[in-house]
Amino acid sequence: QVHLVESGGALVQAGASLRLSCAASGGTFSTYTMAWFRQAPGKEREFVAASSWRTGSIFYADSVKGRFTISRDNAKATVYLQMNSLQPEDTAVYYCAAREGGFRSREYEYAYWGQGTQVTVSS
Repeated sequence: QVHLVESGGALVQAGASLRLSCAASGGTFSTYTMAWFRQAPGKEREFVAASSWRTGSIFYADSVKGRFTISRDNAKATVYLQMNSLQPEDTAVYYCAAREGGFRSREYEYAYWGQGTQVTVSS
């Protein structure tokens, strides 16, 4: 059983930066594809970014490309999401997710989830 714990969410002003962290335990972190999803109020949860263990490839949603960066430290079993130039539309609960195998962008394909961390961007 993989356990994921996110941290780093906060209330910030537009244009600010934040770094989210997700610490994993209970599994072989280096063999998991790790992803970030987010859910804004009244909206469905959406894919943000992912790091595939299998290929080392990185994937981003178009809405965050060029502003967000996902990275992972396998030795620390931690994945990060560096978020720059934050905008009010980035306001959401951000979730870390893990799956065995390669990259997928659909939330139902991820077996393990953290509890989420709130990011609020004021204008």
